[in-house]
Amino acid sequence: MSPGSFKKALKGKDEVEITVTGRRSGRSITNPVWFVREGDKLYLLPGLGSDSDWYRNVLKTPTVRLSVEGSEDSATAKSITDPAEVRDVVDKFGAKYGAGQIQQYYTKLDVAVEIPLR
Repeated sequence: MSPGSFKKALKGKDEVEITVTGRRSGRSITNPVWFVREGDKLYLLPGLGSDSDWYRNVLKTPTVRLSVEGSEDSATAKSITDPAEVRDVVDKFGAKYGAGQIQQYYTKLDVAVEIPLR
């Protein structure tokens, strides 16, 4: 994959697949997630907040694989727990997907995840 092709594949997309390592099983687990891109960073919101399994897996093993439209990238995810920073990510999600969608699909808004793009 050429540099930047993953970033190009993200354009116009609402969803990316994230693959994490199971904290107990050690297996690769893939889930579709919504994202917001800002520059060279992706922001993710776990639907159940800090209770989301994929989020807990990221805490144990922060290396994740992302894929969209056949393009892949891997990165080290960073947990965001500061309430003001989480609120900023929630606001970005609201702007992209609509506040009603966020209220419907995100039941706990106490954490977010930042993923740097190469």
